[in-house]
Amino acid sequence: MHRKSLSHILEPSFRLYFIFLAAFTLATAVTGDWGLAIVEGVLVLLLFLYFRRSSSLRRKEILGYIENITYNMDVAAKDTMVNAPLPMVIFRPDTEEIIWSNDRFLQLTGERDHLFDRKITDAVPDFDPRWLMEGKTQCPAEVRVEDKRFLVFGHLVRTDDKDERRYLATTYWVDVTAFSDLRDEFYATRPVVAILILDNYEEVFKGVSDNVKTAMLSDINRRLDEWAAPTDGLLCRYDRDHYLFVFDERYLPAFLEKKFDVLDQIHEVVNPNGLPSTLSIGVGRDADTYTDLFQYASLAVEMALSRGGDQAVVKNRFNFDFYGGRAKETEKHTKVKSRVMANALSELIGDASQVFVMGHKFPDLDCIGPAAGILAIARKRGVPAHIVRDTDSNPADKMVAELSSLPEYEGVFLTGPDAMISADASSLLVVVDTNRPEQVLSQDLLESINKVAVIDHHRRAASYIEGAALNFHEPYASSASELVTELLQYIMEPSDLLRGEAEALMAGIVLDSKNFTIRTGSRTFDAAAYLRRAGADTTEVRRFFKNDLGHTISRYGIIKEAKMYRGDMAIAALDHPVDRVTAAQAADELLGVAGVNASFVLFPDGERVILSARSLGETNVQVILEPLGGGGNAAVAGAQIPGKTVLEVRDELMASIDKYCEDE
Repeated sequence: MHRKSLSHILEPSFRLYFIFLAAFTLATAVTGDWGLAIVEGVLVLLLFLYFRRSSSLRRKEILGYIENITYNMDVAAKDTMVNAPLPMVIFRPDTEEIIWSNDRFLQLTGERDHLFDRKITDAVPDFDPRWLMEGKTQCPAEVRVEDKRFLVFGHLVRTDDKDERRYLATTYWVDVTAFSDLRDEFYATRPVVAILILDNYEEVFKGVSDNVKTAMLSDINRRLDEWAAPTDGLLCRYDRDHYLFVFDERYLPAFLEKKFDVLDQIHEVVNPNGLPSTLSIGVGRDADTYTDLFQYASLAVEMALSRGGDQAVVKNRFNFDFYGGRAKETEKHTKVKSRVMANALSELIGDASQVFVMGHKFPDLDCIGPAAGILAIARKRGVPAHIVRDTDSNPADKMVAELSSLPEYEGVFLTGPDAMISADASSLLVVVDTNRPEQVLSQDLLESINKVAVIDHHRRAASYIEGAALNFHEPYASSASELVTELLQYIMEPSDLLRGEAEALMAGIVLDSKNFTIRTGSRTFDAAAYLRRAGADTTEVRRFFKNDLGHTISRYGIIKEAKMYRGDMAIAALDHPVDRVTAAQAADELLGVAGVNASFVLFPDGERVILSARSLGETNVQVILEPLGGGGNAAVAGAQIPGKTVLEVRDELMASIDKYCEDE
């Protein structure tokens, strides 16, 4: 069959010609000219015999040539495989059994004779052949063989073995050790920039003599020098409380593994009043220029400070990583920033054509309270203002209804779409009680207004509202209502504030401070005193916190479901939906149980799970919920986890609690 096909390809067909010659000879015989017919027949026969003989010789020559080429190619292929400059090995990918290997592969593995009847993973333990079965032609990772590294290329060949289809894999091993070492050295020597700030400098050195201050700073500098010394990097102080640290990338993993233990070392420097020093670190890495590295470090240290300080934040071109930050935020005693922010906010409002105030989804009393305070400032500046409301039922419904009854609040509350229609190029949006864009009531409104101000007391997460014209972010504060009240003290007299507005702000402080028992400082009480002078009645404020009998029974039903975990943490995992306000109140009330330092309540809400967390301050619930996508502050935090069951979220919560406790 092969020869017949070959003759058709390489030889012209003369069959038709001989048929015509025979026909002409026959025609001559029919005409009666037998002499001419015999001559023609003899000539045709001679031509046919010559053609057959020449065709046979030509075919033999062609086949001989092809066989010679095939033989030479086989010899060349075998010689190439045996003497190839690259290590080669042929094996069965399903059983990993080695079929053949050349001498270079034997040298690579340290074998002298052969590798037959052995698995390739026995000869090279780091090699995983699954990529070949996945249709890839290159191993996705470098393969280490002793002190060398290889890129492995290969392909599969299908064979028929006793009517069974099997595969053989041929692989080629390219030594890239020199290149990989050079690449690793390049990445290891990439610069990393860190900014270190003594974040409580004012508090630690207030009222301290110069001699003590000098001794403390000398101790701090010594500890920082000892921490930075192994890197042979550059550590210099460029301001009274600012340090710049530049070092190689190779030393960063050691800092990360120890979770920046220099934070704890700085705690040991204590002033005569017993107040420890605290350090915030911002690290910038994985940038193309020193300018970008410094910008990353600045953003990271700003993130660390906005989360309460006493922690390290690492920023690369994609995200933030957090280390430390378990300590309670300390109150800042200076009010200079509040006065500056008050003047800036007043000017922003005065320059705006209209003001919109928006809080987070499912707004609570500490969301509507500060919104009312911003509305009071706009009213004093003569600028029209609106509050964006949530159309669904929420904990602030009672307060919204009370404010709406005031003549000054007629038409003040708008929905997000209505606010977008009303907004123009000169509008100002003030976001209160949240700093995360995905948590605001209307993200479309946030993106459509050019000038934005943010006032919040929650610790900053990896995602936050960027490019704000004003950012009054103080994690030490008990509530957003406290921050807005601080601003009000520099903008208007107590008599300028409506009684309903003062009570709304007071309710916000009472809610987040748990009746002035959690996260309160002297400035919390200063704010409450200002609101009291403005007419806030604490008896009236209590009306916002009253529940009917059904909600009370439901709250105690949640408490009944709570189980203790790790001795001092109460977890109530419900298998049925409950009112979110009731769940939050149950989490608050669990803190009143003896031995409970932190409480967690989680329940299903459609296709998501709602989680409320509370703490007395010793446990930072915000750090615990952060891996679950939650946020908040050390004492109050929450999360909404979509696409998971309550049991799955409970297990993730327990795992996060375990990690938190192990890292302490």
